[in-house]
Amino acid sequence: MSVVGDDPWAVLRGATRARVALGRAGDGLPTARELEFRAAHAVARDAVHMPLEPDVVRAALGDLDVVEVHSAAADRAEYLQRPDLGRRLAPGTELPSVGADLGIVIGDGLSPRAVHEHAAGTVTALLERLPGWSVAPVVLAQQARVGLGDEIGAALGVRAVVVLIGERPGLSSADSLGIYLTWDPRPGRADSERNCVSNVRPPHGLAYGQAADTVAALLRAARELGASGVALKDEGPALTSGAD
Repeated sequence: MSVVGDDPWAVLRGATRARVALGRAGDGLPTARELEFRAAHAVARDAVHMPLEPDVVRAALGDLDVVEVHSAAADRAEYLQRPDLGRRLAPGTELPSVGADLGIVIGDGLSPRAVHEHAAGTVTALLERLPGWSVAPVVLAQQARVGLGDEIGAALGVRAVVVLIGERPGLSSADSLGIYLTWDPRPGRADSERNCVSNVRPPHGLAYGQAADTVAALLRAARELGASGVALKDEGPALTSGAD
């Protein structure tokens, strides 16, 4: 049996999923490492092109009301080539104006796999941490970019919108879910007016409870401040305004 002393990089490799100390075979990588890389690349590509399965998400959300919408991107190919269309609702889309405190949007983004695996658990954990907040029906959006939440939030008439979306897959994280919070959502909001909690994917990333704690704290602080994004700093347990 090998010991740490046999390989000085063993401890580092055991502490990260990043590709470190892969070794060499002449001028290239060892065959096993090359095959691992190609397999990871294939998994990432598959995650991008995987279709969203609305029934899977609905079933995982249980009794929550869910409304399905589609962006202006007609299909996956157009979505990948035209990010701007993923930020707009398809023409003729109608949503109920409910005037709630919070709107929750679940978008497939660049990893529907992340949505299938982590969206419902994250939504459940978040709602548990927001007693007293009125919540609009959950909106499940296909071919969605983050900015689509602005138009959806405005249509719902909510004070804040939280977008849960599949993040761009990496070679060690094809199932990472991102959460984007925008206070007073409306078309034209800039990315600097949002807060982001990234890498929700237990056990290798944030746990649902950890992510929900941060998002709930940000929402409460945004309500007090009346703003989100660069005006609102996430400093762990103590969230403070960036206007000081």
